[in-house]
Amino acid sequence: PAKRVRSEDLSEAGENGEDAGAEGKEPVERKRARGQNKSRPCMKPNHYEQDRLCPSVTQGCAEKCYFGPRCRFLHDVGEYLARKPADLGPSCVLYETFGKCLYGATCRFAQAHLGDGHQNLINTAIAQQWEGKALVRNNLPKDLQHQLRKRRFSFRKAEEFLSTLAKPCGDSGKGCKATGCSTEKSNCTTPQESLGDSPKRPVLLEQGEDPQGDALESPSPIRTGGPVTDEDVIKLRACEKKKLEIQGKLYLAPLTTCGNLPFRRICKRFGADVTCGEMAVCTNLLQGQSSEWALLKRHHTEDIFGVQASAVILITKQKLEGAFPDTMTKCAELLNQTIEVDFVDINVGCPIDLVYKKGGGCALMTRSNKFEQIVRGMNSVLDVPLTVKIRTGVQEKVNVAHKIIPKIREWGAAMVTLHGRSREQRYTRSADWDYIAECAKVASPMPLFGNGDILSYEDANRAMQMGVSGIMIARQVLVGALIKPWLFTEIKEQRHWDISSSERFDILKDFTNYGLEHWGSDTQGVEKTRKFLLEWLSFLCRYIPVGLLEHLPQKINERPPYYVGRDYLETLMASQNVDDWIKISELLLGPVPPSFTFLPKHKANSYR
Repeated sequence: PAKRVRSEDLSEAGENGEDAGAEGKEPVERKRARGQNKSRPCMKPNHYEQDRLCPSVTQGCAEKCYFGPRCRFLHDVGEYLARKPADLGPSCVLYETFGKCLYGATCRFAQAHLGDGHQNLINTAIAQQWEGKALVRNNLPKDLQHQLRKRRFSFRKAEEFLSTLAKPCGDSGKGCKATGCSTEKSNCTTPQESLGDSPKRPVLLEQGEDPQGDALESPSPIRTGGPVTDEDVIKLRACEKKKLEIQGKLYLAPLTTCGNLPFRRICKRFGADVTCGEMAVCTNLLQGQSSEWALLKRHHTEDIFGVQASAVILITKQKLEGAFPDTMTKCAELLNQTIEVDFVDINVGCPIDLVYKKGGGCALMTRSNKFEQIVRGMNSVLDVPLTVKIRTGVQEKVNVAHKIIPKIREWGAAMVTLHGRSREQRYTRSADWDYIAECAKVASPMPLFGNGDILSYEDANRAMQMGVSGIMIARQVLVGALIKPWLFTEIKEQRHWDISSSERFDILKDFTNYGLEHWGSDTQGVEKTRKFLLEWLSFLCRYIPVGLLEHLPQKINERPPYYVGRDYLETLMASQNVDDWIKISELLLGPVPPSFTFLPKHKANSYR
């Protein structure tokens, strides 16, 4: 169906027609929808909140209800099943894969594993194969969350580095805006007073001097078995850090919203070598927010995995300038001690106005003092390599990346990823790969990965000829990996894959299975899987089958015209209508809840 003209455009056209008079009617130019749908309706279904089964019943300990007599959940399984919506299918992916479904009667596929008396069945033979294996790592333990919320986590190494930033200010105790100090009382995310009996403040160090071993000593050493080591006392030298050897590998960039763990598993299966979690906000991590820590989870199949840290929210909440280095440094020390990663990435490529105007994202490229403090601080507390993602510059025709990259190498970063567009360009026009090639020469011997406009193996070959160490396949408003996740296979096998609609539908099936494993097979998990599936379909519909193209390859900045596919499913997948995406989700996850609405995150992605 044709796109509907907005009501405001019609009213503007009517007013212009009245004012024109005898001069003639001038055509009204329609503005292209761009940016984010910031006023999206709440898509969280509330119908399952009314008649929920008590968690104690689901976990098999109904006699010990966590909420006691005040519990508002149902305890009668028969009553719950009478009110529960119909099952979505005869087989449960969790039961078939792991031999046990943790969601019991609440599972939307419960008929596959409920026996007599509503007992949750267990396939012992399959369950024993997975016993003791950690499928997903980097979870947030309850004791760590309690320490973060009570501000009892020790940031000894971060405090040691931050004390060196206070050296030029003397003993007045006032912060220095010129050097970005963070010594004011209200400027510290985790005040030292909240640490209880904290150790004596370390001696201030001269510029460039290495901290002493006793200054880095843990306040409460943990007794461990095995050989005695000094890794908790002596700081690692730069040459002793783990090396990030990913030259020539395919790097799936951190993708906000769509770069979740199930999607990364899909890309990993198609040949992605390096994966990175979604951008996590340092302030939320330091506060122990479960939703933010969920972005750090790592599947056991992700052999080279990193996390991306950002200071987006802290810029808006913290008014003091020194909040930038100290929060980022403390967050780096927290990640270094608590999760398993191969590298940590700093996002200095965010072009969003709110972030930029507060001094974050791309604005750090013009604030070299703050940028240096962040990179040096995080690198001083990390035992894994630190990488940085930047753009060509802030203004469209004023490139500054070639001036910043040597400084980043000097500050201790292990790798730089360069997006070939400026902040003003956002994601429009083509990426400047000639400039990326110039920056690759300047960055040597530090590896530099190029990013932008990779949608075929020809694009990848052309990019590698520019002298970069590797390519990052990312999500832009014009996308690569989200349009065709099998792009990694095409690059490695050097061919165009005319993938059929049934094969693409099988990929969506695998995504939903991975989503049910990750988010759960109850109603809440099913709807969360549906939400992320619809967000992915808003990009996946831009793919044009190879067999229908007049010339190869498809360009990443070309929108496909309306066309009829080779079968009904191919035509349905090419639709840019939200209702058709919902129809695809119903083929996989059953009917949507009553009064269900969905609006994609980006305005340019669809219409109703």
